[in-house]
Amino acid sequence: MNPFMKKLSDEGLSRRQLLKMGLTATTASLLTADVEFALPPKAYSQDRGPLPSWNDGPARKAILRFVHTTTDSSSPKFVPPEQRIATFDQAGTLWVEHPMYSQVVYCFGRVPTVVKAKPELASVEPFKTVLADNRGAIAKLPMDDLFKILAATLTGMSVDDFGAQAKEWLGTARDPRWKRLYTELTYLPMIELLTYLRANGYKTYIVTGGGQDFVRVYAEEVYGIPPEQVVGTVGGTTYGYDKSGHPFLTKEPKLLLNDNNAGKPEGIHLMIGRQPYAAFGNSTGDRQMLEYTKGGRRREARHARIARRRAA
Repeated sequence: MNPFMKKLSDEGLSRRQLLKMGLTATTASLLTADVEFALPPKAYSQDRGPLPSWNDGPARKAILRFVHTTTDSSSPKFVPPEQRIATFDQAGTLWVEHPMYSQVVYCFGRVPTVVKAKPELASVEPFKTVLADNRGAIAKLPMDDLFKILAATLTGMSVDDFGAQAKEWLGTARDPRWKRLYTELTYLPMIELLTYLRANGYKTYIVTGGGQDFVRVYAEEVYGIPPEQVVGTVGGTTYGYDKSGHPFLTKEPKLLLNDNNAGKPEGIHLMIGRQPYAAFGNSTGDRQMLEYTKGGRRREARHARIARRRAA
């Protein structure tokens, strides 16, 4: 196993995390027939004010109260604008993750192109199994073989070429169940939440276990989140020159950050430099990010109490 693949495995990137149950017999889709995807705002009533598609229950009320108390300058819980950082997991939080991560679908879809460039791979596993589109056999592929597919489809090209390939795929590939582009399968309530937080001075970030370069291709168009506010799993790049002497970066099979579990707060520190004041996730892979966020708020509250006692 090469160092990139070994590090992925050592850091706990399991088959379940890679496929999110999408290629196993135990698939449990979170999607239901009445799931509400994000449509143009004109398709929804704005009579209810912020978060119009949310039920008027405890969650919506808590969010409205949180935003009010942290942005009202007269509130004891007021948060200065520069500290208003909100981080969001992506898969399962902002858009669909079942029955398979969209980026994993992309990787399998890229296999024919990889094999076309290197025909000798057609008879080599795991490429042979993927080309046969045998989902049962794909589900049984060992981790080393799955990593080979990731490395072959996500590295070895320039950063610009990768972005162009991903953009082309995202512009045409459709989810087999919903028959819609993957970039359309976002959750309306969460899109509203992003918009509401930004309208109140919060800076929104995506912090995802997905590939950072992949998510950056569409994050601004889909979520209104620019590339520099996307923190994800990231590999190394190598600086070089083309035949004309123009500089470019090549994506290398070298893992720099597995942005899942404890990697999320580590990535937040490296890429953002501030602890979030609000964080949103949907799985155990987000636990450490939520703990990190809550721990920071507790420290701030403790420091505020100490300052008040000293001033009294």
